[in-house]
Amino acid sequence: MKRREVHLAAARGFELGAQTYARGRPDFPQALDSWLCDSLQLGAGRTVLDLGAGTGKMTRLLVQTGADVIAAEPVDSMRAILVRDLPAVRTLRASAQNLPLADASLDAVVCAQAFHWFATREALAEIRRVLKPGGVLGLVWNIRDESVDWVAQLTRIMAPHEGDAPRYYNGEWRTAFPAEGFGELRERVFPHSHVGSAEQVIVDRVASVSFIAALDAETRERVLDEVRALIATTPALAGRDPVAMPYLTRVYWTRAVPF
Repeated sequence: MKRREVHLAAARGFELGAQTYARGRPDFPQALDSWLCDSLQLGAGRTVLDLGAGTGKMTRLLVQTGADVIAAEPVDSMRAILVRDLPAVRTLRASAQNLPLADASLDAVVCAQAFHWFATREALAEIRRVLKPGGVLGLVWNIRDESVDWVAQLTRIMAPHEGDAPRYYNGEWRTAFPAEGFGELRERVFPHSHVGSAEQVIVDRVASVSFIAALDAETRERVLDEVRALIATTPALAGRDPVAMPYLTRVYWTRAVPF
């Protein structure tokens, strides 16, 4: 696999921060069960690829549908956690631009917290190649709810360090659509939250962001100290255990259509 297929911030940040990612990132709301089964039509006898599977947070939900699940993750330390926790799942070291799968072999491809890293015509063409006619591409993001003031302040702490790392927030991933071989892009939103200690669901969440994890140790600790100071001065957070990080889970899906 060519290194250029994985953005440097993702390659370095996720390689260094895989354990923090597993702790600090939320799972996905159970409300996604019906979306996976109804909109993506997953179930027994169907085959789905979890593309950019990370540590396997979405993979678990896909397995629960009864579908045959394949997970693809290019970052070794992330994939190692997935293999450890979900040993029965077929796992590939592969990127979105180069999938070692046969043409028209999948009923669905799901990208959770990942598509913004590879939202290109090249990647979409490869996804379309492996989908059966009528197959579905599903995109999922847990998005921090910045209508809450302290959550918006977290983003302001992180923003100076993001560099050219692709983000869901800037919307650039949307420019990949409409895409050849795919139909209309549909959307739904589900409320969600991550409940736990402030150190886990806020500090580890910030530390798990690729471009924060990729910082030198001194700068990274300075950022996390700012986060801890925010927690200590926010009445809704200071001294509270557990706390809840509010999210909106945004899902999108589109069907493979004839060329």
